[in-house]
Amino acid sequence: MYFRRIVSFAVAAFMLCASVCIGAAADEGEPSVSAASAVLYCADNGEVLYQKDMNTRRPIASITKIMTAVIALEYARSNDVEVTITPEMYAEGSSMYLKEGEVISLTELVKGMMMVSGNDAANAIALTIGTSIEGFAEIMNEKAALLGMTNTNFVTPSGLDDENHYSTAYDMALLCAYAMDNEDFADIVSQESIEVSFIEPEEKTVIYTNHNRLLSMYDGCIGIKTGYTSTAGRTLTSCAERDGVRLIVVTLNDGDDWQDHAELFDYGFSLVDRQKAAYSTDSYAVALVGGEEDYINVSPAVDVELTTLKWQEIKTKVYLPYFIYAPVRKGQVVGYMEFMVDDKVVSKCNLLVT
Repeated sequence: MYFRRIVSFAVAAFMLCASVCIGAAADEGEPSVSAASAVLYCADNGEVLYQKDMNTRRPIASITKIMTAVIALEYARSNDVEVTITPEMYAEGSSMYLKEGEVISLTELVKGMMMVSGNDAANAIALTIGTSIEGFAEIMNEKAALLGMTNTNFVTPSGLDDENHYSTAYDMALLCAYAMDNEDFADIVSQESIEVSFIEPEEKTVIYTNHNRLLSMYDGCIGIKTGYTSTAGRTLTSCAERDGVRLIVVTLNDGDDWQDHAELFDYGFSLVDRQKAAYSTDSYAVALVGGEEDYINVSPAVDVELTTLKWQEIKTKVYLPYFIYAPVRKGQVVGYMEFMVDDKVVSKCNLLVT
């Protein structure tokens, strides 16, 4: 539908009469989960769709390695260094079974670490980037602060138990959303198995199998990481995507995590929807002064899609001047649109001369 209207740039512009109304509230009740802490988080808009003690600090075990992987992959973009394995990188627990003298790149270390939760790989990454475990923990905590993880403190790169190493379900959801925006990270954790190539010994390759069973159990699951220690219990972070909607579930100390994640995803997808709020083919008219035509057409720079709860409505405001002086050029920015949910601006889009 083409919608033409001239509004003043100086005032709060008109609200489209036909605000988009997204469905009706879901009838399903909230699920009951076994976890000590849990959160169902919409990565598209930051909405918490379900929570249980999501801000309680708890040990998190190997889901710690999400942060380790993110830091390593960001570092590797400019410097995918060759790592020589030394005995100080060895660790108890789950392992890639790295051997002294082997040489492997940071990126390949991340691949193996995220498949089999290798504590040795986590140590190798930490000692390479941070020069010490303590130095790398500082980098981890700086990153956590930037992401708004206010109830998190990292001590180890692997998640082995330490009373000062903790996070919350909500903080880990923030980290997961950030990590899954990294294409390299998302590609790795979406695979059920992956081949890792070593530099030395030459031609050595190992196929590692992903511990995350949800990849094959739940339709739309695209990651991300399992964890376990006797103190933390079973910890699990997962991400699923359907019809353009991306949801994240985090559970801490959960003996029935596979089932809980599946039920939380089902519940979440029943609550949310993905809708077009604007089309780049929409058109608005603005008076042109000093030109050959009386008006010019302007359109949104891109299609705008928003994820909302099904009972929320999207309201659109268009900001344009009364008129524009010639000359104008195609693609020139002359105004903008705001998209609001519950009276909060959730997205903006430029209006361009077409």
